[in-house]
Amino acid sequence: LRFATPFQNEEQLDGRQAELERWGVRVTRTLEDALEGVDALMLEINDPAAHLDYFERCAGLGKPIFIDKPLADTLANGRRIAEIARASGTRWWSSSSLRYVPAVREACAAIPKPSTATVYGALGTAPAGSSIVWYGVHAFEMLEAALGRGARSVQTRGDALGAVALVEYPDQRRGIVELTAGSWLYGGCLRAQEAAHHFVADLARASTEQLAAVRDFFRGGPPPVAAEDALEIMGMLDAAERSLASGEPEVV
Repeated sequence: LRFATPFQNEEQLDGRQAELERWGVRVTRTLEDALEGVDALMLEINDPAAHLDYFERCAGLGKPIFIDKPLADTLANGRRIAEIARASGTRWWSSSSLRYVPAVREACAAIPKPSTATVYGALGTAPAGSSIVWYGVHAFEMLEAALGRGARSVQTRGDALGAVALVEYPDQRRGIVELTAGSWLYGGCLRAQEAAHHFVADLARASTEQLAAVRDFFRGGPPPVAAEDALEIMGMLDAAERSLASGEPEVV
C-alpha cells in the first residue's frame, strides 16, 4: 500500500514502487486491496502519526500485526494502540531493529544485570513530529533491552552536538542516552559493579535478525517484545521530549 506522507513524497514512492515490483511485490493504493489474501500485516509506515489510524483499521481482522518503530508518534497514541489490541484480541508487537543487532544481544548476555547502561545514536531532524521520538527510538530501544522496564524519569539536556538524556530508575540503575546530530553510529557500554562490556552496533544484520523474529511471531510464536516494553520506550521518549522543552526531569 503506497501513500504520500511528510516522510516520503510521490516521486520517492515511484522509485520505491519500481524497486518493490522488481522483487515481485504487489503495490496497491487502497487498504482493501492490500489486505486481500494476506495472512499477516506489517505496518511499515514511515510517518508514526499514521500508525494508530491504520492499526485501528486492521485490528480485529484475525491477523497478527508487526508495527515498525516507533510504535506511534505519541505515548497517548501508543497506549491507544495497546487498548485497541486488547479489545479486539489482536496479536501484535513493535520494536526497532537495533534490539536485534548481534553486538547489542551479546552485550546484554555478557552483562545481564547492568547497573549503568550508556547508549548512543543519531539525532536528525524529522520531517514531521518529534525528532526525539523518530530518531531517538533506536537508542532508547537499546537502553530498554539492556535495563528492562522500570524507568521513573528522564532529564534531557540539549547541546551543540544534539541531546543527552539521563534516565532515572528507582533501584539505583542509571541510563544515559546520547543523541548526536550528523553521526549515524550506534553503540554503548553496559556496566555492572565489577565488569563492563563496550559494543558498537553493526547494522548489517539488524533487519535480517528482526525479520526472523517477525517470521516466528507470524507463525504463532509469542510477541518477542512485550507491549509493556514498547510502551515504556514510548514513555521514555515522551518524557525526553518534554524534558528537552522544560529543562526539568519529567516523569515517564
